[in-house]
Amino acid sequence: MFKSDTQNLLSKEKIEFYSNNGFVKIDNVLSKSELAELQSTVNDAMEAPAHFSVQTDQKGGAYYKVLNQKVNLWRDHKGIAKYVLDSKLADLALKLSGSDGIRLFHDHALLKMPGDSKPTPWHQDFPYWPMNKETSKKALSIWIALDDVDESNGCMMFLPESHRIEDLKPINLAEPTNIFEQSSSAAIPKTSPVTVRMKAGSCTFHHGLTFHYAHSNKTNKPRRALVIIYMPDGTTFSGKRHIITEGLNLQKDDRFQGELFPLVAKNS
Repeated sequence: MFKSDTQNLLSKEKIEFYSNNGFVKIDNVLSKSELAELQSTVNDAMEAPAHFSVQTDQKGGAYYKVLNQKVNLWRDHKGIAKYVLDSKLADLALKLSGSDGIRLFHDHALLKMPGDSKPTPWHQDFPYWPMNKETSKKALSIWIALDDVDESNGCMMFLPESHRIEDLKPINLAEPTNIFEQSSSAAIPKTSPVTVRMKAGSCTFHHGLTFHYAHSNKTNKPRRALVIIYMPDGTTFSGKRHIITEGLNLQKDDRFQGELFPLVAKNS
């Protein structure tokens, strides 16, 4: 279990900020020892053969230049599962979302590699997820920085209040279109993007509909992050194809549940 106390990490002001803006930064969510352990574990997991986890592109690929990504690491690596399934992080998600219970959808390591790195274009996450909107409006992600991040190596930017914009299409991150052209100008919040620089061991949470972007990596080292996607208990399957649900024989409107989508936090 993490040493960090969620009561100390998550003030009423931070919960209100998340509700109003669709994202929030939380410093020092990991201790120094936890950070060192997770850094080492992610390094090992990214190099290990994939059994249940999935590498989404190979070196030299167009998507790899945006993100070197491996999905569902927790199913192959106990060291990753220790963090992905721990109730402390999930409890933060529970409190921010206002849900009665939180389930894991999946984790993924996101590395921006040095060299020919590309920005991650402005996008929303929810259009990629195979969730029925009515049951998953509180779905969100935690983005844990495993390296110090700023504009030089791929820190995140968020557009405040953009989590109120629905029904947009997924963006091809390797060959992006302009997400701002999908929505009428009246729907775009009159807010300025916020650049979120962080020390390793800190994190952001963002709503599944929040517009976000990541700078390219101009340094000579990978920029590492571990992301965990959480969904409210009771979320149902939309029938949309997704790498996580392939081969599971889920039927449209089935609930996400069971050992592959465990309940990781709930209100007592």
